[in-house]
Amino acid sequence: MTAGAWALDAPDASAAPRRRPRPATPEEALRELSAGNRRWRAFREKHPHETRAVRNELVSGQHPFAVVLGCIDSRVPPELVFDQGLGDLMTVRSAGEVLDEAVLGSVAYGVLELDIPLVMVLGHQACGAVSAAVHADETGATLPAHIQFVAEQIKPAIDRSLEGAARIDATITAQVRLVRARLAAEPDLAARIAAGRLAVVGARYELTSQAVHAIG
Repeated sequence: MTAGAWALDAPDASAAPRRRPRPATPEEALRELSAGNRRWRAFREKHPHETRAVRNELVSGQHPFAVVLGCIDSRVPPELVFDQGLGDLMTVRSAGEVLDEAVLGSVAYGVLELDIPLVMVLGHQACGAVSAAVHADETGATLPAHIQFVAEQIKPAIDRSLEGAARIDATITAQVRLVRARLAAEPDLAARIAAGRLAVVGARYELTSQAVHAIG
């Protein structure tokens, strides 16, 4: 799937409210996220799937349509920026979208056990984890406790062709690309991608505009 096939700011195909069952293909899942982000940006959120009936329905099982691997930043909760509700998204969050075995296992669970058709790696503007990693790399400083592990995982994405704020911003995007590539190369996920059952995509949330856009 090409980035142009799923631009998150593309026009919504239908103004009709979504009905269960969930989006079943990567393309449908991306369209749903796109529509939700447009509602969020326009302050027209629906806050879907929060009713008593939905809560009761979800007691017997879940059928989320996307895994969103995002940062822990409190300003970028996926359920809000995509205007989704209970049972819609499986969210996995780590500083700077850093991968470890627990994160990989969580993503794999969503795809392999729940048959989710879309994984999105969602970076964001002004990422503190990336800023800390770049600063530590430039100064040689050692970060406290387990934060150093996060910095080391982000280090391969650092864009050394730029300086200052531009380096941090470029590294945010590069980190999304790196994590997306690593996930797409996981054998179990790669097999589903090859079969057309899964897409693993990169995207970025801009705090200044509240828009999510694709990272190819």
